Amino acid sequence: MPPIRFGSCVLDLDARQLFRGGQPVHLSPKAFELLKILVSARPKAISKAELHERIWPGTFVTDDSLARLVTEARAAIGDHARTPTFLRTVHAFGYAFAGVAPEGTRVDRPAAEPTCWLVYEGRALALADGENIIGRDPGARVTLDSIRVSRRHARVTVSGRSATIEDLGSRNGTLLNGERTAGPVGLTDGDEITIGGFALKFRAALDAQPTEPDTE
Repeated sequence: MPPIRFGSCVLDLDARQLFRGGQPVHLSPKAFELLKILVSARPKAISKAELHERIWPGTFVTDDSLARLVTEARAAIGDHARTPTFLRTVHAFGYAFAGVAPEGTRVDRPAAEPTCWLVYEGRALALADGENIIGRDPGARVTLDSIRVSRRHARVTVSGRSATIEDLGSRNGTLLNGERTAGPVGLTDGDEITIGGFALKFRAALDAQPTEPDTE
């Protein structure tokens, strides 16, 4: 189906990608699934029970798990819980989505190709040109779910095929190739970044893009 536009966002359900302001935005697979369900059913409200069953089939999870996904999705699309524009809470029932552009509205996919990636466990996450926050915050470009990771732990700044890594005053620090960083440090293809026990390999476009890109 064609991409769906709302505000400054474009949701491409076929490619499982979310763009905001023309830049790709990272969402965990389950947060993307939540957004997909609500956008596809718009403007119908979906109950918490149905969302639980569709996102975690056959698994018991608390409402807190669903609330965290909603928080992550809102942060990704620039929405706010108190004054939601798109993802609204239906009191004592569930959630609904509104504010999507009319059917048939032309939506162009962003044309810019990524030039830098972070690779973790064989999967590559494209980095946007400009600032990419790594941390525990659901709205971070790269979300690492661990108490050893600060909410805004480090920043990778990309400019074309060049990039730097900078620790943002985190408690446990940021390591580059085993050395603790003290300020913005240039990255080269193959560098290893360690944050809270997570080892992320930096890749820059040379002749080809890394394999197994993570588009979720």
